[in-house]
Amino acid sequence: MSNVNVRRLVENIRSGTNIYTPLVELVVNAIQAIDAKGIQNGLVEIEVLRNGQADIIDRLEDVDGFRVKDNGTGFTKTNRDAFDTLYTEQKIADGGKGFGRFTCLKYFDRVKVSSTFKEDDAFRDRSFRMGLDKDIIVDETEGPSQAQATGATIEISGIKSVRFPDKKLETISRVVVERLLPYFVDQDRPCPRVVIREARNPSDTVSLNDYLGKENSQIVEMKVDEGAFSLSANEDEKTFQVRVFKFFAPRTAKSKVSLVAHRREVTDNPLQTYIPEFGEEFFEPDQDLAKGRNFVIKAYVFGDYLNDNVTLERGEFRFQTDTDLLNGISQNDIEQKAAEIAQSAVGAEIAERKKRKEVRIAEYVTNDAPWHRILAKEVDFSALPMRPSNQDIELHLQKKKYEQEIATRTQVTALLNSQNPDELGEKIAQLIERISENSKNDLIHYVSMRKCVLELFSKSLEIGADGKHKSEGEVHDIIMPRKKDSEELNYDAHNLWILDERLNFTSYVSSDKPLRSSKDRTDITVYNRRVAYRGDNEASNPITIFEFKKPQRDDFADPSSKEDPVQQIIRYVNQIREGKFKTPTGRDILVNDTTPFYGYVVCDLTKKVKDWLQKEKNFTPMPDGLGWFNWFGNISLYMEVVSWTKLLRDAEMRNKIFFNKLGID
Repeated sequence: MSNVNVRRLVENIRSGTNIYTPLVELVVNAIQAIDAKGIQNGLVEIEVLRNGQADIIDRLEDVDGFRVKDNGTGFTKTNRDAFDTLYTEQKIADGGKGFGRFTCLKYFDRVKVSSTFKEDDAFRDRSFRMGLDKDIIVDETEGPSQAQATGATIEISGIKSVRFPDKKLETISRVVVERLLPYFVDQDRPCPRVVIREARNPSDTVSLNDYLGKENSQIVEMKVDEGAFSLSANEDEKTFQVRVFKFFAPRTAKSKVSLVAHRREVTDNPLQTYIPEFGEEFFEPDQDLAKGRNFVIKAYVFGDYLNDNVTLERGEFRFQTDTDLLNGISQNDIEQKAAEIAQSAVGAEIAERKKRKEVRIAEYVTNDAPWHRILAKEVDFSALPMRPSNQDIELHLQKKKYEQEIATRTQVTALLNSQNPDELGEKIAQLIERISENSKNDLIHYVSMRKCVLELFSKSLEIGADGKHKSEGEVHDIIMPRKKDSEELNYDAHNLWILDERLNFTSYVSSDKPLRSSKDRTDITVYNRRVAYRGDNEASNPITIFEFKKPQRDDFADPSSKEDPVQQIIRYVNQIREGKFKTPTGRDILVNDTTPFYGYVVCDLTKKVKDWLQKEKNFTPMPDGLGWFNWFGNISLYMEVVSWTKLLRDAEMRNKIFFNKLGID
């Protein structure tokens, strides 16, 4: 009689297991019972139990449990007592933990055992259930048997809250074969025949052994030139062996690397984690070109280090997934080496996939991100997905660029703190070259973005499909978003350089937004430096005001118009001089009689507008005929009225040399 809190024990089983774990444990125990009997005709039979409720879509009933039969030694007294002992050491030589049976109760309500064994040349029967209280074995019966062969049947049923993920016999078979493949391919210890069938339809039987070793088998081992590798664990070399297999007809399966302990798969992770080119299936052509088979790769890793470090539940290992300072070897270390060996098995296809990725990256850099041309030559792209998107490539390059910048800053700091003058010359030259290359990348990027903005700006000045021009607001947004100011936007979130390069260095900008204490609003108001209204407040700092008018619009030149842009700018200047406006922080905008103001009206210069400027506003034409100017000396205001064409042409002209020199024109 045992004295174990079985329920508490089951509740404390860690999450490394899954719903297939109990079935795998029962099959392994059956194989071990056959091995102990030493027979050549060993047979393990798996029967699938259903819940009797067919799904209306696939017409298949959910799995409720399994019945596993074997013709092994049966539950002798020794085996029975071992079953009734927590952490039994009976199978320790074969990697047994004496715990696996408890995983059955984690996922199933009922565990029933019936067995025939031999004692003193007589056959006897024994049956019992696993308990959930203090006793592991309950409702036990034992007596003489009419049977003439030993064996055992263990039934697990009453699946708990989780639903069994698979229904089809073929799918369940495939999963079990993958989990127990090391048993099926062990040349030193041949695996008994393992079959699976429906409990209600015994004639429908699938042999798991047939997945390997026969013509057109679904699983085929691949040859590798060197299947062994070593890793160092606290100055002690640990050796691992890798065997690589093709799995045909993979459906949704991915190529994986599996770590094995005592001939059982413990963990499996995607190979693409280490080599992205494993992300898609492979194809094996047939002599008939119209035929062929898809397959994925699975690399199984064996070694004493894995056997010695598997957890009690066999769901994970005791060493760390990442860097393991205590043990010295991590799971990632092992899987990385195994992935490299798996790559050698399909090297030609992996190389071709890598080449296609390189071409894809080169096209992106050439066509979409020429500012990365120099950086791209230095960056390792092997970690990128097999078919990287533009975003994948850009993020990778930005990350590497940032790492380079941090490294350069660290080197500069170390150099400045260096006490060795002899090393300064060479290192300074190296650092200046590195800084120069980074700066060149940034410049190409910046100028490329300017080219895109100018193309968009030019397009916005054209007539749309509806035969109309864009509104001044839509054109305005390209230069700077409306209803915003520089307190709400990043420094480079505007394109004020289209108007004037000097505006890139302004401190405060208000776009189509009223200044405090007034409902009036300019299209764009620019304060040259923040100190114009904060800190060392200097009234000499200039203020610039812009007004935009819709392309081809000229009704503002009518005598009855209330939207005279020249008068609007003059009114804003006078109101600022009279102290009617505040800064966003509530401070006075300090001006004096000599504070310079610049006013710009951007519109199309129709004949009506030109006549208006010359005859009514007393403006002077510019030499190119695309703009007019005037000086209002009494309020220190210089004003220009320029066409959209001039604005675009001047911006293109200022930037054309950069486009040309950087090869992006």
